[in-house]
Amino acid sequence: MIANLGLRYLTMAGYVCTIAGGKGGVGKTTTAVNVGAALQEAGHDVVVVDADLGMANLGSMLGIEHRASLHEILAGDAAVSDALTDAPGGLTIIPGEQSLEAFADADPAKLRKVIKTLRNAYDVVLIDTGAGLSHEVAVPLGLADGILLVTTPDDVAVGDTVKTAQLADRIDGDVVGVVVNRVTRHTDIAEISERLGFELLAVIPDDQEATAVEPLVLNAPDSRAASAFDQLSESMAAMFFRGERAADLETVLEETWFVDETDDDEEEEDESGGVFGLFS
Repeated sequence: MIANLGLRYLTMAGYVCTIAGGKGGVGKTTTAVNVGAALQEAGHDVVVVDADLGMANLGSMLGIEHRASLHEILAGDAAVSDALTDAPGGLTIIPGEQSLEAFADADPAKLRKVIKTLRNAYDVVLIDTGAGLSHEVAVPLGLADGILLVTTPDDVAVGDTVKTAQLADRIDGDVVGVVVNRVTRHTDIAEISERLGFELLAVIPDDQEATAVEPLVLNAPDSRAASAFDQLSESMAAMFFRGERAADLETVLEETWFVDETDDDEEEEDESGGVFGLFS
């Protein structure tokens, strides 16, 4: 990995995508891990950076131990190469720390240099951000080539994501699209999409059967959620490497993800204005 850092300085820089959302627990890290793993499996060199400086959880989600963290880099106590950590499927991550001391010592302004180094070493740099409208959230938004907004159908989550989009606009960030996580057959996706005002890239089903260890695309590839993340990664690759816009891509959505074959009333409920009415 260290050799890779130097070699890519001679080639085209990679794409930096910040994955953001206003509320915690909406699936930003899950999205980053699964999209990153799927892109890596497709042959792209990907690194995921845990830039949630207050509540870092990328390493623990993947069950990975690390030598150094992003917090140590931002505190001036480690080099970028020290924190590069191998993850499942050949993915590379830079994990963070969870202690208050590490948070206090980390300087978000130094993230710019970190991302500059990584974008010259990898095809794709995915930045997993924290929640809220703080300075440490604004910095990754400003460093991105494109910002992917992630929310759940929860009304508060959608409202906070709108605020994140407004923050991105104030710093001239480019929101490339929206992902809605934990969608059920009764979710009014059309209303959520209209409220957010950006292209809907993917609808990820609330998959109770996807209980495997993350990333799902590797450990539960037959699950509905994994299928959605796989398709989302294909859309993201089209944007990263071919310059396509979200408006040119089909929304990742399969109605079969939301059909309960044991429900005798499914036909009646499909007409209730929920997800099935989105493209009618």
